[in-house]
Amino acid sequence: MSRPTFAERLAAAEVRDGCWIWSGNIARNGYGRYGARGQYAHRVAYELLVGPIPEGLTIDHLCRVHACVNPKHLEPVPLKVNILRGTSPPALHARRGRCARGHEFTHPGNQRRCTICHENNRRARRRANWPETLRKQREYRARRTAV
Repeated sequence: MSRPTFAERLAAAEVRDGCWIWSGNIARNGYGRYGARGQYAHRVAYELLVGPIPEGLTIDHLCRVHACVNPKHLEPVPLKVNILRGTSPPALHARRGRCARGHEFTHPGNQRRCTICHENNRRARRRANWPETLRKQREYRARRTAV
């Protein structure tokens, strides 16, 4: 018995909420795999049913279902866009516009840092180190007057 072709696997896909759920091998990461080389099924489906994937772009699942091979749910986008559309911790962090205390990120230089909290933390560190700073100042004065 021969191995089923991609078209046969695609025809056997389960339709669930508009998604075509891959009926073949599913990898640990949830993506469908096809063939001896283990190509991602959604990439093969896109290339067969839509056309080649443009250079430098990745396929984004608009439905967020990794096993989906419906070409209407697949869109070629830059990797950065694909990551930021997701639900991973870096994507969630990048979408946040405020710090944990609710202040907007307004630090100069386009850093994702809250100016208010940054200044409060800097002042707290100085206050915590104040006794040490005074001791060092006294030692320095004592050495200067001793010479």
